[in-house]
Amino acid sequence: MALRQLDNRTARAIFMDRHALAEPPAGRSKGADLLELIQRLGFVQLDSINTVARAHDMILFSRRPSYRSGNLKRLYERDRALFEHWTHDAAVIPMEYYRHWHLRFLRDADLLKSRWKNWRRDGFEQQFETVLTHIRDHGAVSSSDVGKDEKKGSGGWWDWHPSKTALEFLWRSGALTVVGRDGFQKRYDLTERVIETHLCPGQHPCDAEATVDWLCNAALDRLGFATSGEIAAFWDTVSPAEAKDWCAKALQSGVLEEIEIACVDGRMRKLFARPDLTDDLADLPRPTGRMRVLSPFDPMLRDRNRAERLFGFHYRIEVFVPEAKRTYGYYVFPLLEGDKLIGRIDMKAHRDAGELRVRALWPERTIRWSDARTGRLEAELDRVRRFAGLDLVSFAQDWLKKPK
Repeated sequence: MALRQLDNRTARAIFMDRHALAEPPAGRSKGADLLELIQRLGFVQLDSINTVARAHDMILFSRRPSYRSGNLKRLYERDRALFEHWTHDAAVIPMEYYRHWHLRFLRDADLLKSRWKNWRRDGFEQQFETVLTHIRDHGAVSSSDVGKDEKKGSGGWWDWHPSKTALEFLWRSGALTVVGRDGFQKRYDLTERVIETHLCPGQHPCDAEATVDWLCNAALDRLGFATSGEIAAFWDTVSPAEAKDWCAKALQSGVLEEIEIACVDGRMRKLFARPDLTDDLADLPRPTGRMRVLSPFDPMLRDRNRAERLFGFHYRIEVFVPEAKRTYGYYVFPLLEGDKLIGRIDMKAHRDAGELRVRALWPERTIRWSDARTGRLEAELDRVRRFAGLDLVSFAQDWLKKPK
């Protein structure tokens, strides 16, 4: 029997809808409304780079322009509606998903004990009880509050003293919980003082099979259609083998079906989807023509290869690329218009001058840059300018570049 096929435009519409980017950017952005948006996305990645605004703030702003960074901070630190842990990277995650992270705690404990011993952190295990006792007696701490007399390593990302490493390990394995950040420095407290008792690790056995089932279902719901590898990578807790086995069983039971999706170049790709995926296509919002600046870490772009197959947009962040070897720039923002990624813009907030300075914009090869597009860009940059707390937008001479 021939597989059901979806054309590229329909696939993009479904994918954008699942990532809350099809409907016009509008709506309430506080409290329960903000939490509902994060639940829809699954999680929001945290990142410290603040070229214009931090990634998590840009992700939420691009969907709800009324959003301000204090809204997330209140939801996370005051309301405890979110917790911080890892998916493919550090992220804030709805608290109602916490019980599904017990498996992650166990797996991180096994992984990190072996991995970190090889990263010049010898002695961190001996600091577990000392760190826990200090927090029990003095309350939440940051890494600067412990291990003050300990030597660090030899430099680099792993340049942590043993107590800092112990803090991170105890957080990743569930004994500690991050309760907020000062600047971007994490503060840790005992999990039993932060998380409701019935949710805490150890209150009931970890059911690995049930957790894998929930994680795979939740990943597919947010992707719309996916390979087993993409399902595994979404939360980055389920192994590729577990996701492959889950898909095989779900396919056999009729929970999933195989379909073919047209990539932007016309090639067909076989993926898994719910049998009812296309039942409500008529109700999908028509992607808004308003231009939007996306974070480099936006959920729609997290899987760079998937974004390239669906949208024909090749994107790689160049933060760690030496300046002379960069194709575009240190931290370049993708531009979304309708259901197309139309270009990328290199800009930075100069807060001392109150300016959002645009250095360059590169349209995609298939895009004709018109005066109307410049007008839509200027309107979006003015919104970004206000969001970043700046006074004006300025453009470098010859800012509009030829496609590369």
